[in-house]
Amino acid sequence: MSLSLTEELWAAIEPVYAEILDHPFIGGLTDGTLPREAFRHFVVQDSHYLRDYARALAVCAAKAPGEEDVRAFADDAVGALAAEQGMHAEFMTAFGGSAEEAAAEPVLPTTRAYTSYLLATVYGGSFAEAVGAVLPCYWIYARVGDELLAKGSPDPLYAKWIATYGDEAFQAVVRRVLALADRLGEEISPAERRRVVEHFTTTSRYEWMFWDAAWRGETWPV
Repeated sequence: MSLSLTEELWAAIEPVYAEILDHPFIGGLTDGTLPREAFRHFVVQDSHYLRDYARALAVCAAKAPGEEDVRAFADDAVGALAAEQGMHAEFMTAFGGSAEEAAAEPVLPTTRAYTSYLLATVYGGSFAEAVGAVLPCYWIYARVGDELLAKGSPDPLYAKWIATYGDEAFQAVVRRVLALADRLGEEISPAERRRVVEHFTTTSRYEWMFWDAAWRGETWPV
């Protein structure tokens, strides 16, 4: 029996996901040792990222052949912007700053590379390719949130972030997108399926790079 598309996708990134769970940024969230500056870096860049991710989801909505998927991706695009405006504003307040300050800070190399690839793929590729490209931000965060929720964090700020992605409402959204991916997997050609796997693997790697950039305090080198 052949693998479903989501089974094939996850098999392709199991080593990447293992590296994500093993990353000191993730470990620091649960034991409370993550430096505040690293988390602030993440929050600022995530705010930049989510604005373009919302655009990518809106393109998915525009390309979706069925009305239900149009509505779902449009709702997710609005939700991404709401997260950027709400949760991140709260975090910036905790750092003694504001959402306006975060918006004024530069988009750094990894964020720029990730969003550029994401937008190029959703605009230039098929609907299935677009879904493959946006899927890691759903699925990996859901899996990481589920893992970390069981561990918790002694730091209330980090515990709040963990609770957001371990929340059942978010998990239900992810299950919806995974079900869509499997439906698409039954319809697309082998060549298109390979492209979906390639995009999914690439953006999964960018997810690891995003956390690593925050951990390293990445800046533009020149």
